[in-house]
Amino acid sequence: MRATIRRSINNSYEAFAEDGRMYSLKIKGKTLSVPRWEYNPIAVGDEVEFKPHSESEGLLTERYERRSTFTRFLNKVSLNQTIAANMDQALIVSSVKSPSFHPRFIDRAIAAIHGCDVIIAVNKRDLGIDMERDDIELYKALGYRIVEVSVEEGDVSELIPLLKGKVTAFIGPSGVGKSSLVNLITGSNQRVGEVSDKYNRGKHTTNHALWISKDDIDIIDTPGIREILPPLEDLTELRASFPELRGLSCKYADCLHDGEDGCIVPALVEEGRIDEGRYSGYLTMLHDLKDVHLRIVRNKW
Repeated sequence: MRATIRRSINNSYEAFAEDGRMYSLKIKGKTLSVPRWEYNPIAVGDEVEFKPHSESEGLLTERYERRSTFTRFLNKVSLNQTIAANMDQALIVSSVKSPSFHPRFIDRAIAAIHGCDVIIAVNKRDLGIDMERDDIELYKALGYRIVEVSVEEGDVSELIPLLKGKVTAFIGPSGVGKSSLVNLITGSNQRVGEVSDKYNRGKHTTNHALWISKDDIDIIDTPGIREILPPLEDLTELRASFPELRGLSCKYADCLHDGEDGCIVPALVEEGRIDEGRYSGYLTMLHDLKDVHLRIVRNKW
């Protein structure tokens, strides 16, 4: 029987099946075949096949191919962790202050999202938002949809039409109001964190992804994340997550824009046609992934 994973905790899964029931599923032994570089074989949003052995329990036997993912690399175990799968779009939640707007987090989150559209929501309008500030305008110029919301004022009118009829993964660091936004939209009671006075950043609250539905809106609420390293894979995938780096006429088609002979990106940065901060952030991610790859190769992984 086919089902969609709604919650995933320590190899135990809750899934909504095609018969209209919720099932508790487990994986037995090596019945599920997945790539060995994956930390978790199943994520919220995965479409799976299972064998029911009661009206509420079953054995998970197969994971269908994913259409989209939000995946990060876990340095501690040198594996990729998929947090959400098969969403139609991803909403990256940020704020302008308390905590401050963080473009490099947004860039890393975008690089960790594959196969779906990205929307950027700017929360805490009540604290004062200049929606025409340069760092926000940059994302608009790159083609990203920016929406303004205020959980404090209960205003999500600009966002709601974009969520209807779609599965949306909500992504963001702790403290930006992500879970509060989910609660406001769905009427759920996700734990809400606060912002550390010392570091002006959020404290972790949600500790696992969860699918929440209301009316025609389906949300995958993901844990608050402070640091994201995009998944380890073909490095050209990282390049592809930066619209301004696509389709450039460098000397070599596989140019990663990291000082290669005939790369035109430094000149474009010098001319102001590519944002220096985003390019610097791209290089940092690229070098981090190269270092990870070398470490794994040395360990013969």
